[in-house]
Amino acid sequence: MNYTLHQLQVFLKVTQKESITKASEELFLSQPAVSIQLKKFQDQFSVPLTEVVGRQLYVTDFGKEIAIAAEKILNEVQEINYKTLSFKGQIAGRLTISVVSTGKYVMPYFLSGFLNKHKGVDLIMDVTNKNKVIKSLENNKVDFSLVSVVPPQLNLEKIQLMENKLHLVGGSKIISDKKVSKKKMFEEYPLIYREEGSATRNAMENFIKENNLPTHKKMELTSNEALKQALIAGFGYSIMPLIGIKNELQNGDLQLIPFKGLPLTTNWELVWIKSKNLSPTATAFLNYIKEEKEKIIKEEFSWIKIIQD
Repeated sequence: MNYTLHQLQVFLKVTQKESITKASEELFLSQPAVSIQLKKFQDQFSVPLTEVVGRQLYVTDFGKEIAIAAEKILNEVQEINYKTLSFKGQIAGRLTISVVSTGKYVMPYFLSGFLNKHKGVDLIMDVTNKNKVIKSLENNKVDFSLVSVVPPQLNLEKIQLMENKLHLVGGSKIISDKKVSKKKMFEEYPLIYREEGSATRNAMENFIKENNLPTHKKMELTSNEALKQALIAGFGYSIMPLIGIKNELQNGDLQLIPFKGLPLTTNWELVWIKSKNLSPTATAFLNYIKEEKEKIIKEEFSWIKIIQD
């Protein structure tokens, strides 16, 4: 057999996505290029690795076994690269982080300087819901997680990054109706919620309950982007993290609505399992955060105070 590392990478990505189209997108290759490499790899085996039923690609049982072996080989090659860089005195290795969905507006700014400084570090960042973030911590799948509410059931270490402000937000289409009082506006328009389990959803529900606000009708959306578009379209109101609506506020598509008891304040915190033995790469990143976080907040998030004022 005479397969290449590139063919292994292509085959592994195809098996993970079960789609040549999706694999080509992630590999930044054309679909024909992926198909050619997949065929060259298949030609070296007498047993089918994949099969197409209808228009759907499936991985055979044999293909799944080869995919496991391919992943091991590629990981070993990556480790050789890391060891070579480390021997030269460079920080090198994988950094794995899980981030709650709204945290995607925060975490990249605390990563960019570190990654630019240490070219040998490969980042794997999973942006997902709160429950999956907690699972990734419990199962020791990540070095760190970014959360706005620390899960109490886990024994964690943490470092606070910055405040997370949650405001009452509405689109310009309904805010222009000056006849509706703040007390009655929840009777006129529905409140729009994030999905069950979301930290933003929990904070919003607690605030509504404590203030006995009328919510005769509500809508539930499963992403921050969908929620923003619903507000802009004039569907209703929501309580949202300020961090995710910078552009919409500056464009005038969304507006903050002053309301007694708001904004709610939580903290964005980087957390990790207390008993975890951090890798040299993870330790270097943690030291970077401790040294640089105030500078990052000042340079990248000063707009928050300006908008709130």
